Amino acid sequence: MPPIISLNKVSKIFKAKKKTKGFVNSLKSVLKPNYQEFKAVNNISFQAEKGEIIGFIGPNGAGKSTTIKMMTGILHQTIGEIKVLGYNPQKDRKELAMHVGTVFGQKPQLWYHLPAIDTFDLFSKIYEIPEEIYKKRLKKLIKTFEVQSFINTPVRQLSLGQRMRLEIMASLLHNPKVIFLDEPTIGLDIVVKKKIRALIKKLNKEQQTTIILTSHDMEDVETLCKRLIIINQGEIVFDGPTKDIKERYLNKKRLTVILSKKIKEIKLPGAKTMFKGDYKHGLEVDTSKHSIQKVIQKLTSKYAIEDINIQDPPIEEIIEEIFKGKKV
Repeated sequence: MPPIISLNKVSKIFKAKKKTKGFVNSLKSVLKPNYQEFKAVNNISFQAEKGEIIGFIGPNGAGKSTTIKMMTGILHQTIGEIKVLGYNPQKDRKELAMHVGTVFGQKPQLWYHLPAIDTFDLFSKIYEIPEEIYKKRLKKLIKTFEVQSFINTPVRQLSLGQRMRLEIMASLLHNPKVIFLDEPTIGLDIVVKKKIRALIKKLNKEQQTTIILTSHDMEDVETLCKRLIIINQGEIVFDGPTKDIKERYLNKKRLTVILSKKIKEIKLPGAKTMFKGDYKHGLEVDTSKHSIQKVIQKLTSKYAIEDINIQDPPIEEIIEEIFKGKKV
C-alpha cells in the first residue's frame, strides 16, 4: 500500500529584491532589480502511513508552515515531488481539498458573528455532502465533541476552548483522510488542552485518520505522537520515534524530592542539585553514568522522604541540543 503522504527531495526557494540605500540605487533597483534567494525548505524527504500521528516541530522560521502549505497545495515547491493521497497538491489542489482538513490555531475558519452551525451548513454545500449524510455526521460530531449547548451561539461569545472544538469539527465535516493541525491547543488552559488531545486520539483511533501536528506545546507532541519529525533551518534533523529523542540525546532523569525534615541541601553522589528549598529539592541524575534505582535507594536511606516525583527532562531542552547543529 502506497504511503498517504510522500515528500521526495523537496526544496522551496523564495526570491526577494535586494534593497540598497540612496535614491539613485533605489532607481537602479527598479529598472534592473537584484534578487536574493532564501531557501526556506532544503531537500527534505519523508513519508506518512495511514493512521499515523506525526509531530512536525521546529523553531519559528524553521520551514514547518512552508512545508504544510506545499502539502496542501497553497505553495508550489521549487524542486522535488510531493504526493498526498496520490494527488499532486499543486496540480490537483481542488480534488485534494475534498480529502484533507486543516486547523490553524491562529487563523479561524468559523464566521465570527454567526453561530458555528451556519458555517457547518455552508461547508456541507462547498464539500457537496449529501443532506442525509451531512445530518448524520453532524449529529455524531456534536455528540463526540460535546458542543450541544453552544453550537447555536454566535462564535464571538464563545470561549477559546469552545471555539477550538468547533474549529476541529469544521475540518471533519467532509470526513477527511488527512488532517493538518497547526497549534490546535494554543492559548488553551490545561483542562481544555487535555480534552482536545483526547478528541484527537479518539478521531485517530476510530477513523484511522492520518494527522500531521505542529505545536510549540511539547506536551501535545509527547501525548499524541509516537513519531517525531524535527525541522531546523529548512532541514530535517530528526525523524523517528518520539521516545528515541530522549534516549539518544539526554539520558537524564529529574527528581523532585519532598522531605519531612527541613535541610539546606541534598548531597548525594551521582545527583546534581537543580534547585533547593527548605523541604522541596530538585535533583538531576545522568542515567548513562548512574543507576536511578541506586540513587533513589541512597536517597531514601539517608534522608526522611515524604514524596518523590521522577520525570524526563522537558523535550524543549532536547530539541535545543539538536538545534545546535548536530543531526541524528
